[in-house]
Amino acid sequence: MSTTWFVTGTSRGLGLELTRQLLSHGHNVTATTRSTERLTTALGQFDRTRLLPIELDLTDERAVTAAIAATTDRFGGIDVVVNNAGYGFLGAVEETSDAEVRRMFEVQVFGVWNVLRAALPGMRSARRGHIINVSSILGLTTFPGWGLYSAGKFALEGLSGSLAAEVAEFGIRVSLVEPGYTRTDFLRPVSLGLPASTVDGYSAIREMTTAHLAMPGTQLGDPAKVVAAIIAVASNSTPPLHQVLGSDSYGLAKARVESLRSDIEAGRELALTTDVSPV
Repeated sequence: MSTTWFVTGTSRGLGLELTRQLLSHGHNVTATTRSTERLTTALGQFDRTRLLPIELDLTDERAVTAAIAATTDRFGGIDVVVNNAGYGFLGAVEETSDAEVRRMFEVQVFGVWNVLRAALPGMRSARRGHIINVSSILGLTTFPGWGLYSAGKFALEGLSGSLAAEVAEFGIRVSLVEPGYTRTDFLRPVSLGLPASTVDGYSAIREMTTAHLAMPGTQLGDPAKVVAAIIAVASNSTPPLHQVLGSDSYGLAKARVESLRSDIEAGRELALTTDVSPV
């Protein structure tokens, strides 16, 4: 059955592959991007009646609202929203500037919020829909040097959990997908931010940066399979809130759960001392 998808960040990586697969399956897609020319060139031959490409700055709330309205006008409604737009950033917390921090949150948090505020009224009215927020294994665990990126993804995880509880009564599903390392442009300079200035002494982060910049082409994740999994999540009538993707993501998530459990139990004795004493 043909459905209508609203997908952000579609000119490269997972967003481009998702748009390509959805069109090949006969779905309608509003594909937002910073460059519709780059998107349509990358797609090659496709059914133009099913694609609505929109150049969009997700931080512009009015423009996002207009894009959602244009989708409804063109296709009659929205079945699935995929908040995919984003980029990486690798640098020590001390090295990240105020502008770099604000830019990350503008895209990964505030941009998502703009899309949600615009899309949810129509979904509530229809009493159906699915929100899929593309997070990362770094939304569940942390690595040195990835503090800014993880901060944005952790915020997305918290937002999504609350949203899922709020909209369930309207028949709206919410899912987080948390891929591991995937063979896209994510670790190339076009999608990976680095601090404008570095601080001496963070040799481990410099080594990590060098290793990550050399990683493209060796990641475990297959973008086509990751996208197929996202489509499978959308097809699931009872999807989990958290869907890790990739053997690396699965292993890291399990390790994080065990580490968190260990911390909680180690702090149990002190935790229980802070309740109000019985009268």
